[in-house]
Amino acid sequence: MAGEQSQADQYGTAAADVPKGKKRFIPLENNPEVMSTLLHKLGLSPALQFHDVFSIDDADLLAFVPRPAYALLLVFPVSQTYEKFRYEEDLHKSDYEGSGEGEKVVWYKQTIGNACGLIGLLHGVSNGPARDHVQGDSELDKLIKKAVTLKPVARAELLENTQALETAHQEAANLGDTTAPSTTDEVDLHYVCFVKDRADGHLWEMDGRRKGPLNRGSLGAEDDVLSEAALKLGVRAFLKREEEAGGGELRFSLIVLAEGFD
Repeated sequence: MAGEQSQADQYGTAAADVPKGKKRFIPLENNPEVMSTLLHKLGLSPALQFHDVFSIDDADLLAFVPRPAYALLLVFPVSQTYEKFRYEEDLHKSDYEGSGEGEKVVWYKQTIGNACGLIGLLHGVSNGPARDHVQGDSELDKLIKKAVTLKPVARAELLENTQALETAHQEAANLGDTTAPSTTDEVDLHYVCFVKDRADGHLWEMDGRRKGPLNRGSLGAEDDVLSEAALKLGVRAFLKREEEAGGGELRFSLIVLAEGFD
């Protein structure tokens, strides 16, 4: 069923398009506690946490998710359908070269192997209201402020060379419920982050494997990234493509960044 997620999908990464010989991380487990711990260590306020979204079709289950939702992470196995769509959509696009405070969103190019989970997390906290919850002068605050001034290639190098980021990631990767893979393992799952910009209220698909951020359309002032309007522009559009291609069982997971229950 399109709206039900597989809870077996634990790790998200994609080897494609990451330069050979570059730095590689241990894949992060797709676990809200792991994700929250990593970002809290870097400097995100403990007031925000990640939460599982067990269904996007069951209103009763959705009601358990705190709102507003600041960022939505979609985790899915990379399929031929997705790769074909990605190639065709990016074919005539230029590489994104944005930087500075005038950017609608802050986008990170992925050059670290097995780091698509980390890139997704950074997209979630570098954009929208979540950015206001980054504690001043923390490692995360300094990283984002520096990244904003840089163009994507230099941003990617900043991530590669930030020791605090690598240390926090390594510690978080060993916190999961299952034995963590090694840095050399190839795992076919990938993370994509959806955020709402504060300039125009548009939904953006943020994926470090793409040529840049993808504007998926306008949202109402009352719509967050888990609203039906946002799901239609983002997650449901992805699911529809996969289902129409007849790829068999559709496996995916969702976690959302929102206020904690405490």
